Amino acid sequence: MKKLLLLGGTRYLVPVIERAKKRGIHTITCDYLPNNIAHKYSDEYHNISIVETDKVLALAEALQVDGVMSFACDPGVVPAAYVAEKLGLPGPGPFESVALLQNKGRFRAFLTEHGFNVPRAASFQRTDDVMDKIRDFRFPVIVKPTDSAGSKGVSKVLEREQLDAAIERALGSSRKGEFIIEEFIDSLGYSSDSDCFSVDGELKFTSFSSQRFDKSAENPYTPAAYSWPSSMTGEQEQYLSSELQRLIRLLDLKTSLYNVETRIGQDGKPYIMEVSPRAGGNRLAEIVHYATGTDLIEKSIQAAMGEPVDEHFSNELNGYWSEVILHADQAGAFQDVWVEESIRPHVVETDLWVARGVGVPAFRAANDAIGTLVLRFDDLEKMNHVMEQFSDYVKVIVK
Repeated sequence: MKKLLLLGGTRYLVPVIERAKKRGIHTITCDYLPNNIAHKYSDEYHNISIVETDKVLALAEALQVDGVMSFACDPGVVPAAYVAEKLGLPGPGPFESVALLQNKGRFRAFLTEHGFNVPRAASFQRTDDVMDKIRDFRFPVIVKPTDSAGSKGVSKVLEREQLDAAIERALGSSRKGEFIIEEFIDSLGYSSDSDCFSVDGELKFTSFSSQRFDKSAENPYTPAAYSWPSSMTGEQEQYLSSELQRLIRLLDLKTSLYNVETRIGQDGKPYIMEVSPRAGGNRLAEIVHYATGTDLIEKSIQAAMGEPVDEHFSNELNGYWSEVILHADQAGAFQDVWVEESIRPHVVETDLWVARGVGVPAFRAANDAIGTLVLRFDDLEKMNHVMEQFSDYVKVIVK
């Protein structure tokens, strides 16, 4: 029986585990949190922190695994690539390329060096030379850790006097004690966060979404809803697809799923903001499957196990799809999810992760979500109307 090592243990791994087990693959999960839900579904669990790369390598070697994957788990992406390269297992590409993509400072520098559209940015490990390096930056700026995901530690800073607090927040969410400051690119339309896929270095599948935020949330910069299609033009999406392909070739990436964040600036320029060789959080690969029929989870398992990847890819949407990330605007005991009557016929799936009476936090980062709501519409105008004010149609009630 072939073995697949999965780094992490969040619920986003559950469909991967279920799909792999149906194929007769022995699934092994690994992290330092034994109560994580994915461990209840895997065949085997090992209590090892996924950021302790040498220990993960030793585990993979001892178990003689056939594949390793960090699916929708940002901290595991670099260790997974390291293990794959050391043991000669299938991986997304060279370890150094993966490490570059996972460091926001190095990634911004690489994009600048190779002539991509990129916001002005600088990364730091200390605060003593910040003001000198950003002397010519235009405010507002975004301050964030170079090595975290899920909007943890991210702040939008309107004026220089707010920098110290934002830097402290970013450093508090950085494993390496490193942060980046970059000029804020105000979106023309909605920014996009969705998943893409390459096979042998060729970009075979791209998807673009409209990423939406809840202004009343404690952290208004954490994505709170998505919809497909994006608000971009076909020409803008084509340009971004071409630039993503150029990036894949420059970094010698091979066969992989990618979570890709892009946006169109007010200057009309398309920007690649983030590219990570993993699935996006918030079940994005699952919603893309609903919307297009393209099964990125199955293809990711095939890639990780070194099998030929099913080359059936479709970018065509079968309707208009949206996802609301269920979250509480304030901390309290969960009571219910209220859905406005007129959109109930459009609800395809409600995935709730907490029980009534359980305490839930205010929405500060992606890991504060308590579930998802998936909707399908036949009318684009109606979907956009609902999603532009989604917090009026869906509410998490706490007491």
